[in-house]
Amino acid sequence: MTRNVFVAGVGMIPFAKPGASAHYDEMGAQAISQALEDAGLSYADVQQAYAGYVYGDSTCGQAALYRVGLSGVPVVNVNNNCATGSSALFLARQAVQSGAVDCAIAVGFEEMQPGALASHWDDRPRAMSRTLAMVEHIQPDCELPGAIRMFAGAGLAHMEKYGTKLETFAKIRAKASRHAANNPLAIFRKVVTPEEVLAAPAVWEGVLTRLMACPPTCGAAAAIVVSEEFARKRGLRTDVFIAGQAMTTDKPDAFDNPSMIELVGVGMTKSASQAVYEQAGIGPDDIDVIELHDCFAQNELLTYEGLGLCKEGEGEQLVNDGDNTYGGKWVVNPSGGLLSKGHPLGATGLAQCYELVHQLRGTAGDRQVPGAKVALQHNLGLGGACVVTAFKKA
Repeated sequence: MTRNVFVAGVGMIPFAKPGASAHYDEMGAQAISQALEDAGLSYADVQQAYAGYVYGDSTCGQAALYRVGLSGVPVVNVNNNCATGSSALFLARQAVQSGAVDCAIAVGFEEMQPGALASHWDDRPRAMSRTLAMVEHIQPDCELPGAIRMFAGAGLAHMEKYGTKLETFAKIRAKASRHAANNPLAIFRKVVTPEEVLAAPAVWEGVLTRLMACPPTCGAAAAIVVSEEFARKRGLRTDVFIAGQAMTTDKPDAFDNPSMIELVGVGMTKSASQAVYEQAGIGPDDIDVIELHDCFAQNELLTYEGLGLCKEGEGEQLVNDGDNTYGGKWVVNPSGGLLSKGHPLGATGLAQCYELVHQLRGTAGDRQVPGAKVALQHNLGLGGACVVTAFKKA
């Protein structure tokens, strides 16, 4: 990466339960307007727009952006499963970094329905049919919905291989609730204890309780990225820049040597994070704050290992040492993460960006990580895609 790309503005609306939010176009427009105001720009200044969502008809991005203005700007609609928001950011950053444009916006939104994720296209092959076939091979007698089956199954594999306790995943969920208590935009702000997490209704006996899974959520977030020349000319802020970013998809080993841990994207996480560390000239020990894809408490622990925060099998020790929260080596998901902040699929990656930008600006309020200078974002979508981004304080 040679041309510096700065995050000039971010916006995010409070996340809500399905049925309790505005419609997707209004939510998206609100996040876009906030990001423009934060940057001190008008919609006419935007040269390209990338709109991310998973559940919606074609050109939903235009529907949201048209509420803000009709400038003729190119709009690209993005769908990359749960990594959609960060995929939109990846494309916006790439456009600016390449010199194609000087100002681009990425927006993500989702108007979700209650219950487990489900396919809306039952008359054709499923996009994840190959992955689901491997899941069926490994776990032939499990009747749970796909995402639960995969992520809980990966947690079970970790428990069986390394002796990880169910209580450890409960500690991760409890930590998320403590962080979210200080986030006015989070959907769940009630603090829960590990004991309460364990006592919640079992989804998979001995493997997963209801509180260990993120809730279906509605919401929107946006970010504006600009070149250094554009920022200087317009007098925009240049205090946060993207120091490294990589997107990866599955490699053959995800299917050749099947394991539930590999099927939920740990290999993609390793590849993307290693590329970002090299681009940014950093290692895990240089990072202060992390927003990662904790769609299930189990996946947060797996991601510690995938990002190289610890060796394989040592995620439980990291949790027990308190190195995932304030006072430890890293503060992981100060926003409350997907578990407590919520997971509106298309908005999640940009909500992570929103949090980390405020952390590096020093404007995160009661969630502020003292002296944060380097931040890491991890956003995962099965099927598959993984986007890892390093932000630095200029």
